[in-house]
Amino acid sequence: MSDASVLIVEDEPDIAALYAGFLEERYDVTVAETAAEAIDLVDESVDAVLLDRRLPDGSGDEVLEHIRSGGLDCRVAMVTAVEPDFDIIDMGFDLYLTKPVSRSNLLTALETLLTRTEYDDLLQEAASLASKRAVLEAQKPIAQLDRNEPYGELVERLEEIDADIDDIGESLSTDDYRAMFRDIGEA
Repeated sequence: MSDASVLIVEDEPDIAALYAGFLEERYDVTVAETAAEAIDLVDESVDAVLLDRRLPDGSGDEVLEHIRSGGLDCRVAMVTAVEPDFDIIDMGFDLYLTKPVSRSNLLTALETLLTRTEYDDLLQEAASLASKRAVLEAQKPIAQLDRNEPYGELVERLEEIDADIDDIGESLSTDDYRAMFRDIGEA
């Protein structure tokens, strides 16, 4: 089982139970049946949200706005019977799935969301370490750098991250990159 936490926001109990059944073998799953309940449950511990747009007490769009305006660092897939229209252009979701959604499509969507998160995290760590390396290399002689164990560990970690980024990058699609760069633009 992954340690990833998934919030399913779905007002139809049978559909919510079906999605939870698809996912709970692999993920830590929580279900919310209303927008208010989703807003109460979503926090920094949630890695991904599967969000219906039509809820009895409001719109999934409002939940999405709460997530994005609150700066919560989770991925969101709209999983809905609402056919996409031009209103989705300004919405901050990561994926849009139109119901009905098969088990394999739901699992693939969740894997995509979590891979994007992992890639983003690695890029941020790489940028931080590269900045530190650049400062040290500009200020210290090579002989001193070569003798410094923490510097050697920093360089080694950067090489590991580069390899991991390359591996993950090969599995990402053009849409994945678009979504990630949209996120960077909003940060």
